[in-house]
This record gives sequence, structure tokens and C-alpha cells, in this order.
Amino acid sequence: MKVSKAVVTAASPKERALPLQRFVDRDGVDKTALRIILEEVIESGVEEIALVICPGDGPVYSEAAGPHIGRLHFIEQNEPRGYADAVFRAADFTAGQPFVHLVSDHLYATRGKLRCARQLIDVAEKHNCAVSAVQATREHQLSHYGTIGGTPVPQSPRLFEVTDVAEKPTPTEAEQRLLVPGLRAGHYLCLFGMHVLTPSVMDILREQVESNTHRSLSPALAKLAQRERFLALQVEGVRYNLGIAYGALVAQLALALDGEDREQVLAQLVELLAGRL
Repeated sequence: MKVSKAVVTAASPKERALPLQRFVDRDGVDKTALRIILEEVIESGVEEIALVICPGDGPVYSEAAGPHIGRLHFIEQNEPRGYADAVFRAADFTAGQPFVHLVSDHLYATRGKLRCARQLIDVAEKHNCAVSAVQATREHQLSHYGTIGGTPVPQSPRLFEVTDVAEKPTPTEAEQRLLVPGLRAGHYLCLFGMHVLTPSVMDILREQVESNTHRSLSPALAKLAQRERFLALQVEGVRYNLGIAYGALVAQLALALDGEDREQVLAQLVELLAGRL
């Protein structure tokens, strides 16, 4: 398996403006969220990127992409038919090849030597199968994320065989279906917003879209786990959801605290907090 393509979804009417927000990246440079996301995959070895957008959003996204516009292929989702349909729109672009998929309302920060996307691609290419990035997440946040059930892969820390996937499960549902041995009590492996997917996923999404049975990606991933080997990697990194309350604020603080201006930001935070006491 060789992963050289990426699909980024940005067509949700409620979230289409999120990738256009500006942040100061870890290197101290002002960038859009979209540019930060594109650099995540480009610096992980991806050559071409499909960006699934709402009709008419091409010009503003072209500007937001900055110097990476030459790698982009814009694909319009003509009607708001959901996340699964948005990914499926890129079927011609992926053309029977594996691809890395990211959502555009998350930012990612590595805690290791490799970018999160590169960690994921390395595992997919080594094991020749689909791999989803996951993060141990507290039970009270389950309503924001898809969640996997699975079993640890022997002699492979942070790697799991996926047995089930549920979209935004309730705590009761998660306890019944999605417990993973080895996790702390009250924690589950929630999707990170990043996957390496095989061509089989597009076949499953085609069935899902044509039958209009599900709008999210999680049911397709659950079916994929039944059809072929499907792994989950607990990446060395953190995801920041821009679409939740204070999500952009937390993401900016995280980028700043990981960056070259860390001491300056910490000093300003201490000054701000001191003024509130």
C-alpha cells in the first residue's frame, strides 16, 4: 500500500467557515486553519488533495490554502446530504487507491517525532489495511465523537483491531459495545478525525448513499471492520475540535504553548489570571 492522496471534507453548512479561521501556528506564522491542515498531510508525504466544499466556496478556499493551492482539487457537494456523501464525492479522485482522510474542523498537534498523519500512514502501509486514528477520551465527551470498540494488537503498543464503531454513542451504549481492554475507567477510544481508508470504503459508502440509510461515516467504518482487517492507532498527538465551545481558543493556546513564543504566551496568561484574582 502506498498513500499519496488525501481527502479533506469542508462542505458542512454549519462548519464551512471553521477552516477559514486564522491562527498563529507553532512556528509563529499567521495561517488559516485550512493551511495548517493541508501542511499536516503534505509534510506527511501526500501529493494530491481533494477538498470537498459547498458550491461557490472555491475562491475563498483557494485564498485560504495559501501556497498549497497547486495541490488542491475542489469537489462540490451540491446538496447538504451529510458526511458520508461528502467523502463519497471523492470516489473518482481516489480512483481505487487508498487515501488519508481528514476533517476540516479539527487541528492536530503531534507529541512525537512524526506528524499525526505520518504516524497513521506508516501503520497503514506496514499492515496493508485501513487505519483510523483514535484518542483516549473521557466519557462525558462521547456525544462529540465516533467511538470504536476493539482489542489490543499483541506486541504493538497503541494499536488495536477494530471490532465495532458507533457514532456519538451514549455512555450506556459505549459501556455495552465499546469497552477496550487496558484503558482507564471512564475512557473510550474516540475517532481523531483522521483515517487512512482503503478502496473498500468507497464501495460501502456507495451502498450507504444510494440507500440513504446513514449520513455519518461511522456506519461505513463499522461495516468495514466486518469485511476486512481494520486497525486503530492511538496516535502520539492531540486533536482540537474547532466546532465546539471555546474550541478555537483552546486550539490557539495549544499551538502557542507548543511553539517558539511559549514563554511570552505563558507570561501573558499569568498576567491575565492574576488580574482576575
